[in-house]
Amino acid sequence: MLLTFAILLTTAVLLVSLSRRLGLGSVLGYLVGGALIGPAGLRLVTDVHDIAEFSELGVVMLLFLIGLEVRPRRLWVLRRAVFGLGSAQVAATGVAIAAILAAGGLAWPAATVLGAGLALSSTAIVLPMLAERDLLGAPAGRTAFAVLLFQDLAFVPLVAAVPLLAMGPSSHGLPTEVPWREVGLGCAVIAAILLGGRFLVRPVFRAIGGARTPEVFTALALLVVIGTATLASLAGLSTSLGAFLAGVLLSDSEYRHEIKSTIEPFEGLLLGLFFLSVGMAANLGLAVAEPGFFALALLGMIATKTLVAFLLARLAGQPDASALRVALSLCQGSEFSFVLFAAAVGVGALDQEAADRATLVIALSMAATPLLFAASERLVIPRLGRERPRVFDRIEDDGAPVIICGFGRVGQIVGRVLRMRGIAFTALEKDPAQLDVVRRFGEGVYYGDPTRHDLLRAAGAERARVLVVALDDMEEVLQVVDIARRNFPNLKLVVRARNRRHAYLLMDRGVGDLVRDTFHSSLRLSELVLRDLGIPEAEAGRAVALFRDYDERRLVESHAFYTDEKQLIQSNAQAAEELTELFAADQRRLESEAAARSRVGAGD
Repeated sequence: MLLTFAILLTTAVLLVSLSRRLGLGSVLGYLVGGALIGPAGLRLVTDVHDIAEFSELGVVMLLFLIGLEVRPRRLWVLRRAVFGLGSAQVAATGVAIAAILAAGGLAWPAATVLGAGLALSSTAIVLPMLAERDLLGAPAGRTAFAVLLFQDLAFVPLVAAVPLLAMGPSSHGLPTEVPWREVGLGCAVIAAILLGGRFLVRPVFRAIGGARTPEVFTALALLVVIGTATLASLAGLSTSLGAFLAGVLLSDSEYRHEIKSTIEPFEGLLLGLFFLSVGMAANLGLAVAEPGFFALALLGMIATKTLVAFLLARLAGQPDASALRVALSLCQGSEFSFVLFAAAVGVGALDQEAADRATLVIALSMAATPLLFAASERLVIPRLGRERPRVFDRIEDDGAPVIICGFGRVGQIVGRVLRMRGIAFTALEKDPAQLDVVRRFGEGVYYGDPTRHDLLRAAGAERARVLVVALDDMEEVLQVVDIARRNFPNLKLVVRARNRRHAYLLMDRGVGDLVRDTFHSSLRLSELVLRDLGIPEAEAGRAVALFRDYDERRLVESHAFYTDEKQLIQSNAQAAEELTELFAADQRRLESEAAARSRVGAGD
């Protein structure tokens, strides 16, 4: 076993380094390396099944990490792309491929299974491929992610529907039997994962995190991933779906970033082993025996998937370059298709020979995708007038005592005040358009992502005194705070909160110096309204100050129960009454003081 792992690691180091040096990405290096050392190549490794079963944990961990990034609120924002474009891609591609296969003489159950399986794309290939080119945050990356997310969600019902294709119709034209037991078991396991993630796993993470035991924390993180995948597998569901749901449930946890940093090294290594196993499992003998058939099948599948995805992306409003990136990133088959075909063979909806041929076509498409995508980036995308991703600036640490994360409308004002006082600062801005506008006015700002630990360190976070977090995105603000707390504990944090809940989340992290985005400007606006209504300036200022002090005090007091919606609603109602009484009491005091001054004046 040690010799086998030595061979695998050596192959990964050599082939992946060569592939990336040639600009073809790491995935192709893994696939070619696996084919080279596998049973169809040099036969240095022959126990492919055991390696594949173990390395599938890489795909499981990838879906768990995806779940950590997909907050329920973000999923709701992406609902049109996920359920609209995603469902359209799977349905249109599946119908098109099934129709072509049926026209070629294949029985309709087999054609349906193959159409559904080949319509899926490989999350494990697409996301790393896009990440290597910094495209995950681009429109093409977000669109591809949305489609892949729908495919992951659709995989379970697709597998559940496979037995129906092998059942004979009854006199009413309906299946003679529906696997209600399996359906019920699957629903029960999903419910168990959801409830366990919400009421059990989070408290355990808090207990372990509070104990400051990194090795136990790592073991718990791995247990969550493997445990949820095992539960899903026992119920006949996708292991990746179980891990994805667990990730989503932990996406709002205060330990989300620490969990992510713990899982990522394991995910990267196991995902590489998975690609190696795919390359080793490819039956290249079939391709050698029938090169014409497999060349035509590969070309037909890639052409069909690319055309359908390109047209749908254009209909969704993507420009040509972005639509082409989406289409070429989704043109391969999926690792989940292997499971779908195996289930179809087991119930007799698909014969083994057809499954073997389809599996080889998928493996070849996985190897072809990085080549096609790299060729498109070099030869086609530049001609479509699309700029390549901008490279972050090299940041020079000049010993500035202040770092400003985000140089938009808030960060710029902070910077101008500091410059007026002669205080040096380092500003990071990751929006290229905003950066270009700022630089036209002579501002010295670095292009960089402040949510990256290495860029913060390069900006001098270890020696700086104050970190100003003025980003627009609430999640990014929390991420920067978590990174700073964990890696730069000596930094004083001054943070922009977008709203009241965001302020609560920052207070959870121990941030004391926070400013709600529109709070003070709204107070000033209220004071002007009172003055324009004829209220004396001093009285208007006193009323606004009274409200400000009361609201800030209530913010601190309600932090203890802000997650309890019922108590929070009651507290807000009580606060409204208290505020009314407070203003009335203050008004009576003002009237009493005025009357006293009047009596004194009359006595004079």
